[in-house]
Amino acid sequence: MEAAAEKAEADLETIASPSRAGALLNPLRLQILALARQPASASDLAKRLGLPRQRVNYHVRTLERAGFLRPAGRRRKRNMIEQRYVATARGFILSPTLLGPVGADWRDIGDTGSADYLLALVEQVRADVERAARESGGERVPTVSLKSQFRFESVAQRAEFAQALREAVVAVIARHASPNRTDDGRAGRGRPHRLVLACYPVTAAEGAP
Repeated sequence: MEAAAEKAEADLETIASPSRAGALLNPLRLQILALARQPASASDLAKRLGLPRQRVNYHVRTLERAGFLRPAGRRRKRNMIEQRYVATARGFILSPTLLGPVGADWRDIGDTGSADYLLALVEQVRADVERAARESGGERVPTVSLKSQFRFESVAQRAEFAQALREAVVAVIARHASPNRTDDGRAGRGRPHRLVLACYPVTAAEGAP
């Protein structure tokens, strides 16, 4: 009798181990994980991928050993009992810490208006959030995020927007938060938070989210 279907448990899993990252970064394994968001056996996956079952089964086993797939019940198929697997998360990201001393550092980039600076700053955000989640002990990490999409019709319009945004953010911080440092340089009261705002051009098709 077929076991109750299980779905991937987590929304997102961060990969911080080089060995796990190595097990993940294989085009076929990425396809298998995408298909295994719902429980599937190696035979199911092989059929959907149009590949030999033996080849797919090897990669399924590798993903299971690395902790990307977990058993999700068995089912009888003709005269066989098939083991099904499901992905441990719906999506995966590689931790910025994987690159160690050669990872991006926004402090090393002088042009604060460049794409390189923004990319490095995003890596800092990812590292901060990953660390906070790891140290939370499983508790929900309180965050605030905002996403909006709009257009600028001129360079002047964009510059006016940037100036108004800076003024608004400074005013909101002053009104609703406490200083990070006291006048004598000591840490302020409360839990520290970091705010990063980014605005950048996109090349997505018109109307895309």
